[in-house]
Amino acid sequence: MSEIPVDIDHAKHSVGGAGGHWFRRGTHIAMCIIPFAYYLWGDEIAGFVNLKPREFVIAVLGCFILIEVIRVQMKIVIIGQREYEANQISALGWGAFAVCLALILAPQEGEGLEAGKYTIPLICGLTFVDPIMGEVKRAKKGMKAAIIVGLVVSYSVWMISVTLFSTPFLSALFLAPLTVAGEVPRVTWIDDNATMILFPLVPLLFTHWIF
Repeated sequence: MSEIPVDIDHAKHSVGGAGGHWFRRGTHIAMCIIPFAYYLWGDEIAGFVNLKPREFVIAVLGCFILIEVIRVQMKIVIIGQREYEANQISALGWGAFAVCLALILAPQEGEGLEAGKYTIPLICGLTFVDPIMGEVKRAKKGMKAAIIVGLVVSYSVWMISVTLFSTPFLSALFLAPLTVAGEVPRVTWIDDNATMILFPLVPLLFTHWIF
């Protein structure tokens, strides 16, 4: 199992250099739109292909898996991706997998955005915490500083969800640090785009009835 150095400058290893790196960061943050689109316009979007929202997400997940298989087989990397992703599942692929899994599996109670009381902070935690922690580490401030900043951002995301989407306070208190914990493993066989959602999602599935 290989490890990625904590303070590696990913811009130097990204297709497109610094421009590709910032394109990747921008795309990452833009993913926060996904849960809002799902809960506000999911029926309309899925209706274009005669599917229900959850069925549509499953179909999208299947498409991403197929695309990743083809991409890895052909060793393709696009702008913003890193050199090593030519030979393994990309961060985008892992992120798509985890986001889709959250939309499919996370408890969804209530109507409209309130139905995303868990999914919205799960996904927005990934989209905001990951790039911010990444930049702290890239600035060579160390993992400890990155974790502190990550906790501030993660708790902000979850507490905003408590206020706006009726996310249970206890769940926010418990799950926010697990989002940050998902950024800590420095391995190449799974990307933190997946673990930052999976780490809080898995315990949520077993404990949400408590909240």
